Amino acid sequence: MVEDELQQEARALGDPTRHRLFRYVAEASRPVGVAELTDFVQLNHNAVRQHLAVLKDAGLVVEEVEERSRPGRPRLLYRLAPEVAGRWGTPGAYAWLAGLLSDAVRRNLEPRQVGRQEGHRRGAELAEGRAPIDLLETEIERRGFRPTRVERGRTVEFVLGRCPFADVAGSDPDTVCQLHLGLAEGLAEGLGGLEVEGLVVKDPRRAGCRLTVRRQAPLTGARS
Repeated sequence: MVEDELQQEARALGDPTRHRLFRYVAEASRPVGVAELTDFVQLNHNAVRQHLAVLKDAGLVVEEVEERSRPGRPRLLYRLAPEVAGRWGTPGAYAWLAGLLSDAVRRNLEPRQVGRQEGHRRGAELAEGRAPIDLLETEIERRGFRPTRVERGRTVEFVLGRCPFADVAGSDPDTVCQLHLGLAEGLAEGLGGLEVEGLVVKDPRRAGCRLTVRRQAPLTGARS
């Protein structure tokens, strides 16, 4: 991280209200709306929006538009920026990875197996209402992989622009990359309608790994 970015983040978090908003978003298990944050800090809507704009400009949170099928204007939602994980007292990506690997050792499982179980659990708990392939992309992005999506009919390739575990994957790619392959497979199973065809592994420090997923032929009344 360059020093200017760190200074911008520090300035944004120097305000006590912004720091409280940041912590709330970072600790939430799902994207948070402005109304919920307004209730939390007991300020008016516009003031909260201004604080969120500063956090967004500093790269601390990500703003996204709610996808909804019911009437009404979609809400703006906020979540922790993936690359901030592990800084400013937030849970780090390496802590998550260590937890999964510890679970694999304790239960005498291969990394791919424990990744698959975690992915299946996470896929099953993700909200419905969106296409499974979109939910998969969001989860990959949330983990900090910077995916670029390439569509070829029912086949979708995700080119991963960043490895959040480059230091570990560089020295032990078999363990880390197999865990992530299992995670993708479990997500696909948990979300339904998807099948992972493979993961092409590249140098984690340069990124560019390619995850290929295929949409299964849709069934009548099923999510696409």
